[in-house]
Amino acid sequence: MQADTFSIHHFNTNGITVRAAVEGSGPLVILVHGWPELWYSWRHQIQPLVNAGYRVMAPDVRGYGGSDKPYPVDAYDMIQLIGDLIGLIDAQGEKQAILVGHDWGAPICWNTAALYPERVSAVVGLSVPYMQRGEVSAIALWEQLYQGKFFYQLYFQKEGVAEAELETDVAASLRKMYYAISGEGLANHSWAQIMATKGPDDRLLDGLIDPNPLPAWLMDDELQYFVQAYQKSGFRGSLNRYRAQQRDWELLPQLSELTVNQPSCFIAGSQDIVRNLIPGVDLYEHPGMSCTDFRGATIIEGAGHWIQQERPGQVSQALLEFFSQLS
Repeated sequence: MQADTFSIHHFNTNGITVRAAVEGSGPLVILVHGWPELWYSWRHQIQPLVNAGYRVMAPDVRGYGGSDKPYPVDAYDMIQLIGDLIGLIDAQGEKQAILVGHDWGAPICWNTAALYPERVSAVVGLSVPYMQRGEVSAIALWEQLYQGKFFYQLYFQKEGVAEAELETDVAASLRKMYYAISGEGLANHSWAQIMATKGPDDRLLDGLIDPNPLPAWLMDDELQYFVQAYQKSGFRGSLNRYRAQQRDWELLPQLSELTVNQPSCFIAGSQDIVRNLIPGVDLYEHPGMSCTDFRGATIIEGAGHWIQQERPGQVSQALLEFFSQLS
């Protein structure tokens, strides 16, 4: 689906400018992408939701695409990202929105719902369930769990290192990453096995397959939209989200206790690598454990991490079924 078929707007929010696709009329739904993606990751969901009577906004998160990309790591903490989202609701003249987030977009949406319940009418997480603040920060946890091993989030911590690797050949970087943790890629080789063979001084793309042809869910012109955006923007802004996790933990102690009380649900692929990020724990076993009005999980068999692109029809159907339950 061509990007130019969507109506693109720019909004001033929380001290920055955010680019977003906006279509339709009716109750506001905001679709929040993850890494390394763009608003365009939701291209298959926008029109079905519009057809069902919703006004749909899909922004580029700060640091990505056509949105502003502040330089400091501190500009990417959870408080700033939540502020961006609240500002977008305000920009649409609304008191509330339904939030839908994938990958990093999911914690942004979950945490907005927990911290600003009056601004969020319902919330859906894709790939990442709501998890309350732990006894230690996520980064401290990864350092404990992956000591002496390669782990991508730890690799991202040193400024400039991952940027240099990923920006050497943006097209190849995105092809490899999109394929590696898709359902097809995970069926043909084990991400876990590849990662287990790496040491802490190895690089992210080492050992990853460069697919030829691309998986069926990703057309070449669609890939090129992502490639051109990252060639222009680089990766620093998007990687800064990973670098702000210690700051998140220090600034938001209330997330240790807050539950998500709005109607909520969860959607993910059965093969998503997020499921097993904590060795020996299935993060998808009880995805609604900290949600008081959880309406269920849709786990799509055989799908990988890029769930709304890999299985667009099933994701749109799951969203619409959930929305139909809302009063």
